[in-house]
Amino acid sequence: MTKFFKNLWHGLDLTRKILLNVIFFGFLFWIIAIIASAGDKVTVEKGVALILKPKGYVVEQLTYRDPVESAMQEATGNEDPPETLLYDLIDAIKEAKEDDRITALVIYPKYMWGAGVTKLQDLSDAIVDFKTSGKKVISYDDNYSQGQYYLASTADEVYMGPQGGVFLTGFARIGTYFKSMLDLVGVNMHVFKVGTYKSAVEPFIRDNMSEEAKEANRAWLGDLWSDFTQDVAQNRGIEADDISAYINNYKESLIEYKGDSAKLAVDKGLVNKLMTRIEFRDYMIGLVGKDDKHKSYKQISHKSYLKAIRGPIPYLDQRKDRVAVITAKGNIMDGEHKEGNIGGDTVSRLIRKARNHEKVKAIVLRVDSGGGSAFASELIREELLKAQEKGIKVVVSMGDVAASGGYWIAANADEIWARPSTITGSIGIFGMLPTFEKPLNKFGIYRDGVGTTKYANPVDTGMPLSEDVASIIQTGVDAGYEKFLAIVGEGRNMTRDEVDKIAQGRVWSGKQAHEFGLVDKLGSMKQAIESAAQMAGIESYTTWNVKRELSEQEKFLQDLFGQAEALSLIEEKASAPKKANLKTQFLQQFENSIKEIEQWNDPNHTYANCFCSVQ
Repeated sequence: MTKFFKNLWHGLDLTRKILLNVIFFGFLFWIIAIIASAGDKVTVEKGVALILKPKGYVVEQLTYRDPVESAMQEATGNEDPPETLLYDLIDAIKEAKEDDRITALVIYPKYMWGAGVTKLQDLSDAIVDFKTSGKKVISYDDNYSQGQYYLASTADEVYMGPQGGVFLTGFARIGTYFKSMLDLVGVNMHVFKVGTYKSAVEPFIRDNMSEEAKEANRAWLGDLWSDFTQDVAQNRGIEADDISAYINNYKESLIEYKGDSAKLAVDKGLVNKLMTRIEFRDYMIGLVGKDDKHKSYKQISHKSYLKAIRGPIPYLDQRKDRVAVITAKGNIMDGEHKEGNIGGDTVSRLIRKARNHEKVKAIVLRVDSGGGSAFASELIREELLKAQEKGIKVVVSMGDVAASGGYWIAANADEIWARPSTITGSIGIFGMLPTFEKPLNKFGIYRDGVGTTKYANPVDTGMPLSEDVASIIQTGVDAGYEKFLAIVGEGRNMTRDEVDKIAQGRVWSGKQAHEFGLVDKLGSMKQAIESAAQMAGIESYTTWNVKRELSEQEKFLQDLFGQAEALSLIEEKASAPKKANLKTQFLQQFENSIKEIEQWNDPNHTYANCFCSVQ
């Protein structure tokens, strides 16, 4: 026994020493990093080109990533998909427009994996505004995928490598269906829903998309594609029908051009000229001048540019009235959650913080969510109602998607803005509960017991769901749907039947939603903020982005790893983010479907979610 405790003590003492050493050297490294990076101030030389090179996915809000986990993932090469903040790109473009040191804007979309249509439109608006300065906008890439080309089409000149091509495909809504697999392993998926078009549950009860879902999806996908083709056609001075013809006739055209997809793109007016990377570099040197140090043309990345023009702490004029902007991005979940998901308690606290500030006269809620927990959605809506009771104007600006729970939290706003290509509506409720008694029984595992009432153990995933409990859940879902209709009716000044006619879980485009009265105005977030200020009667105001406050531990770790990065990275990494191969992409799609189930934590097992992503 003495030997045991002696060894235990030595083990604890060794752990203590290792932990203290890690903390000490980490702190020392942090101090050295601060000193080393103090002199590395980014400067903007005169005559440079601003490089717009988004990496990974363009997002409304960066997903919170634990700095320690991120460092470990980077070390092992198993990093999460990179993200670029939409508003960093927009801010850089806006500031560069008036900056005499910036002579041109170069779009380099090679490493942009994806961006929703509304985000591409927001970027397009900023670039079009930049052009009014008389400065040239140029795009270059080896080849262009669909989203990359939309961004490139906003340029005055679009160049491409001679081995490339412009690969446009159109939009699709593709799902993964599990019914046969669930039947095979014996999982009972108990589904409770209201609404003919509430197709979020279909992957678990069908092996294919229902005709009702196909009908609804074709309608809103058609509107999104119409927006896309019209925008690109206008940017390039061609007809919208030419875009669809380019895609539908691509096989025949490629045969005609003997596989030369690059020349095909030029002849169809999608690209101005083919250039090798060397030729493009020389062209830009002639346009903006040479950077002798880096043997290229004079340039600065949007991240470095923002570092140069922004202060270390965002400035807010304490004397001015404020329009508070709160971002709600991701699945709506009960409880506290970090950026990437919408925690009912987390977002409610941000709204409460805004409405209790004496200078806040309006709140703009930016919604980019397909929904989630009905309970959490209601908590957020109640906080917005409380703000309105205080006389604060509430405006909702919809991003790529604001449907189901995303529309629930928007319905009572004083004004709702959306893009024509926003996915919205999906006013419906469902409940879903899997039980695993069959696979457990197959391996000789059974669950049994007693209780003081017949509802003492109402939900047990290892036992069959009783008819009484199923009836209770269905009744709750029915009541939830009626409440959803009432909320929308009250917020949009419509009768119950009027709402029900356009509800039933059906998804609409922003254009359709505007026609039906679910959306007040079509436009950007910038316009929504301006409208909120006007409604609140304030002319001179500042925009306050209300964010979750980091814990002291999170601040320390972010400072530690952020400053450590400065030792090895003065500029952005030149290496390309690794994109998943086809096998990995398929596995990720399957994994994402499973993760969606893990995020279902509504206390009443009722959800307002559309799962309406676009491919």
